[in-house]
Amino acid sequence: MITTDAVRITRGARTLITELTHTFPAGAITAITGPSGCGKTTLLNCLGTLERVDSGRITACGRDITRLSRRGAAAYRRSSLGYLFQDFALIDTATVETNLRLVSRDRSTIAAALAAVGLAGYERRTIGELSGGEQQRVAMARVIAKNPPIVLCDEPTAALDSGNAHTIGDLLAGLADDGACVIVATHDSTLAARADHRLTLDAPSTPPVR
Repeated sequence: MITTDAVRITRGARTLITELTHTFPAGAITAITGPSGCGKTTLLNCLGTLERVDSGRITACGRDITRLSRRGAAAYRRSSLGYLFQDFALIDTATVETNLRLVSRDRSTIAAALAAVGLAGYERRTIGELSGGEQQRVAMARVIAKNPPIVLCDEPTAALDSGNAHTIGDLLAGLADDGACVIVATHDSTLAARADHRLTLDAPSTPPVR
C-alpha cells in the first residue's frame, strides 16, 4: 500500500498537484488519469522516489519514502518496486535474457515471464532488433519476473495493439490479485475502466500574469 498525505508538487511556475491525500491499496489496480501535462508521470516518479515532492509525505510499505537518502531510495526501488517505464528502460545492445537477469537469476522464472507476455523463446534476441510493442512486453516480463509488492506503470499499453494491450491488462490484474499495489498512469480509457480505483488529476495551474 502507498499513501500520500498533503502532497504538493510544483515544476517551475506550474502547480501540478496540491494537497493530495490518497490511498493506493494493495491487491488492486489504481488508474491515474487526466489531461496531458497534469502530472501523471511526475506523480508516478515521486511514488517511485525518482523525483521529489515539494511538501507532504508519501508512505510505502510502512516507510516514509520522502525522507529517504539517495542510497535508501535506491534500496527501496531495488527491494519493493517494479517500474514499467514509458520508454521501456531496456538495454538496447543486450539480449532479452540479460535484461531480465537484472531482476532474477532464475532461468525458469525468466522463461515463465516471457511466456506470460507471449515472447516464449526470445531469451537470445537482442532488444534493438525487437519492435516497440515487443520491447514493451519485455519490460512487462521484467516486472513479472521481479514480482515486487509495488508496481508502477507509465502508459503501459501505449505501444501495443488492442490484443496485446488486453493481455497487459490481464497481467496487471494478475499481479494485483496476487497482492501487489498496481498504479497505472494512462490515457487508455479501456485500461482505466479495468482498474479497481481511479485518481483523476486536474490540469496544472499557473500564477496569474502581473
